[in-house]
Order: sequence, then structure tokens, then C-alpha cells
Amino acid sequence: MRARQHGLSIAFGTLFALALIGQSIAGLFAFNEEQASHRMSPVSYGDFVTSSEFVVDVAENWQSEYLQFFLFIFCTIWLVQKGSPESKKPGDEGLGTDEEQLVREHAQRNSPKWAKASGWRHTIFSNSLLLVMGTIFVLSWLAQSLSGMVVFNAEQLEHAHPVVSWAEYLVSADFWNRTLQNWQSEFLAVGSMIALSIYLRQRGSPESKQVGAPHHVTSVSPD
Repeated sequence: MRARQHGLSIAFGTLFALALIGQSIAGLFAFNEEQASHRMSPVSYGDFVTSSEFVVDVAENWQSEYLQFFLFIFCTIWLVQKGSPESKKPGDEGLGTDEEQLVREHAQRNSPKWAKASGWRHTIFSNSLLLVMGTIFVLSWLAQSLSGMVVFNAEQLEHAHPVVSWAEYLVSADFWNRTLQNWQSEFLAVGSMIALSIYLRQRGSPESKQVGAPHHVTSVSPD
């Protein structure tokens, strides 16, 4: 019963693990094929998954995903989209009152402990989701930049070109090409979800309005 109650997390955790393993195996074969084409020795699986070539590919995706979540969480505080279940209703913009958020003196008996607190604990807990998403984004982007620099400099040496510093790599075309090609796809996906959910439905999904809800309804409750 407990596993069933956490089925969504378990399913996506399993899919993530399988996809990451699959990426590492496919990446190893692709990398060794390239090694062979340059008459270089193949590397082991352990060497590959700890290499900058693998880390940069993983970090590129992670940082763009968490940037997507960070911006979506932040923007939905202040911005609305009439008709989309991904948005608050027009007029509900902002942080909400303590009563609406069930914090401080309005907290319930079983509310989280820090929801009942004031001061810095209240501030941190009230913004904890945004803070964690932003932290993971920054760390992933840092990992991407460092591992990307290593990969880029290896290619530079291979072609007898000078290597670059981390600061130089951060403003390079290679870094921003890797970064922006992921960002644009994430922004497209979120924007499409927001807009398409105004007019399209998926019965049984909490990401969709009720099938019979009018297009102008922003949430499952009537405007």
C-alpha cells in the first residue's frame, strides 16, 4: 500500500535510473567508436562515467531542467494565464496572505513545524522549493561549465590550438551553444503545456482541467 501511495515518485525515479544507465552505455559505445576512428585505445565503463565527456552531457540536461522548474515556480507566483490549469486564477497573483498559506498563527495542528515559526525559519521554509531548485540549477551549471571546459580544451589540444581558462570558456560560443540549445527546448515545452492545456484535456490527469470545463476556466473551480 505504501509503495502505491508513492507510485509516481517510484515510477519516475526508476525511469530516470534506466535512462541514465542507458545513456551511459550508449555514450560509452559512441565514445569508443570515436576513439577507434582516431586510433586511440577504448576506455572502460568506469572511466567513461567519471569522464568530463559524460558529466558535461548529464549536467547540460540537469541544469536546463532545474532552470525550467525554477522559473516556472517563480513566474507562477506573479503571472497568470487565463484558462490554463497550470496558472492561478487572474486576481490571485502574489504571495498570498498568511491565512491562505496556513502559516504562523493560521497554521494547522499537523502543519510542518517551520510553517508555524516566524523569522528566518519562516522565510526559508516559505521559499524552500524555489531555493532548492535554484541551488541544483547553479551547481549543475557549474558542473557543466567545468566539465565542458575540460572537453573543449582536449579538442583544442588535439587540433594544436591553445587551451582556454574557465573564465574564457564561460564566454565562449561552445559553452553558450551547449547551454542555449537546452534552454530553448525547456522554455518551449513549458510554454506549450501552459497554452495547450487551455483548449486540450486529458481525462484523469491533475495537469488537465476537467474534460467538460469551459476553455476560459483557469482552474478546476469556476471563475
